[in-house]
Amino acid sequence: MSQSLSAAADAAPLAPAEEAAETGLLAALAQLLQSRRQVLVLTGAGISTASGIPDYRDDSGVRRGRLPIQGSEFRQSEAARKRYWARSMLGWPRLAQAVPNAAHRALAQLQQAGHLGGILTQNVDGLHQQAGSRDVIELHGSIHAVRCLACDTVYPRAQIQLELARCNPSFVHLQAEALPDGDARLEPEADAAFHVPACVACGGMLQPDVVFFGDGVPPARTAQAEAEAQACDGMLVIGSSLMVLSGFRFPRTVAAAGKPVVAINRGVTRADDLLAFKLREDAEAVLPRLAALLGADGH
Repeated sequence: MSQSLSAAADAAPLAPAEEAAETGLLAALAQLLQSRRQVLVLTGAGISTASGIPDYRDDSGVRRGRLPIQGSEFRQSEAARKRYWARSMLGWPRLAQAVPNAAHRALAQLQQAGHLGGILTQNVDGLHQQAGSRDVIELHGSIHAVRCLACDTVYPRAQIQLELARCNPSFVHLQAEALPDGDARLEPEADAAFHVPACVACGGMLQPDVVFFGDGVPPARTAQAEAEAQACDGMLVIGSSLMVLSGFRFPRTVAAAGKPVVAINRGVTRADDLLAFKLREDAEAVLPRLAALLGADGH
């Protein structure tokens, strides 16, 4: 690490968010991206909050609200499936209408300009791809697809939304508070009469093509992401507390190999003691400035 990078790293723990640029952290990050060819990006829910998608944790890393449904519960309990799909029917439209924000767009610009390598994301919203990013590994899958657990047929989530509405007309005009990943707040027992559609191909159980809490990332996807982490020469974490092991394992791998890990995150992360430095700001504020500093914004 260069002297200026080291100084920035030492200053980071003392620098409040509003003074981050003055301490040279943004310049240090720009220097890091200029000096390394394969900086791997890892993003979490914090990069998508400016697109209107709620995140899971506060700045202290504490989870908001009740625990999400577990994968085993979804597959074993009809009541759990009714609860999931009823809430998803109400919450998914807002997620489906979300568009990339300034952070997604700047990240795509930086990647296209050659300053970043691939992207690992814990998000299921597809906004990186919409913004034009390539080489995106969706660790937890995509909320925009639904898979039959019996015959493996994959359906667009929009198609399933139409079927949910057809089967449950009384839910069509209900309003509910949006929660992360297309979920919504629904009164207990309100879903008791909800009808859950089955696979039209075989009658099997439909599950969103995402990794539920309690389930593991598919081995092939994990291996691909691990290979990216081994091959990179640095990592930039954006908008993730890294409290979940499926995300934390990658900066841990990179740091263990002696390569720098930097974060853009307002609050604490599980990897704070592994970081070279951290910019305690919102991604949509930092990344456009970084793209401009590196001449990647086209201006």
